[in-house]
Amino acid sequence: MSKTAATPVKFTHIQCGDCPIRHRAVCARCDDSELASLEETKYYRSFEAGQTIVWSGDRMDFVGSVVTGIATLTQTMEDGRRQMVGLLLPSDFVGRPGRDTAAYDVVATTDLVMCCFRKKPFEEMMLTTPHVGQRLLEMTLDELDAAREWMLLLGRKTAREKIASLIAIIARRDASLKMADSGGSVVVDLPLTREAMSEYLGLTLETVSRQISALRKDGIIVIEGKRHITIPDFERLLEEAGDDSDGGFLV
Repeated sequence: MSKTAATPVKFTHIQCGDCPIRHRAVCARCDDSELASLEETKYYRSFEAGQTIVWSGDRMDFVGSVVTGIATLTQTMEDGRRQMVGLLLPSDFVGRPGRDTAAYDVVATTDLVMCCFRKKPFEEMMLTTPHVGQRLLEMTLDELDAAREWMLLLGRKTAREKIASLIAIIARRDASLKMADSGGSVVVDLPLTREAMSEYLGLTLETVSRQISALRKDGIIVIEGKRHITIPDFERLLEEAGDDSDGGFLV
């Protein structure tokens, strides 16, 4: 696979206070003076669907948050086999302060915009701005919890439960970004193709298609077009996912 360079974003600069992911991002706890410091070191990058943001082993000179779009974390084995090991949704953080290179390939699944921070100034700011470090720690612990629960999903859940769980994860995150209630009826655009879902969940494409059709036939989801999904009763979807009513690992 050939490496593709990032394309500089071409749209109006977003002030931190007006950012659509402000309440969930690494700057969520920052006050006005701290936001002003972040403004001095941030910039935006845009990526087209299918474009690689960073390759495993590459040196990273930035860290940042996904503003819009979806990306995947993928690891490649020595024999060329690839495994998707995670999803990056809006507000998720890319890169690790204190680590010079990327641990995974990060690839844009959809057109994507990132709010980036120059790495060295960001690392220095973590030492002088407690709210940034505290929020990043919270996000890292949430990511750890989600990874542990994902091990349960891949190892113990049925194909139907896996599909329902993934839809619920995406729907709840979308509701959280919109600061909306995820109870009752929920409408969401599924950002992944069925091929991507099969890779992520460790299922065949045929199984993914069959289980989505079964969920639709049973009235758990309503599909318009290829990816526009209505969930008439979110609690019922959680039951199909094998999760309790408080949302389980969905973050």
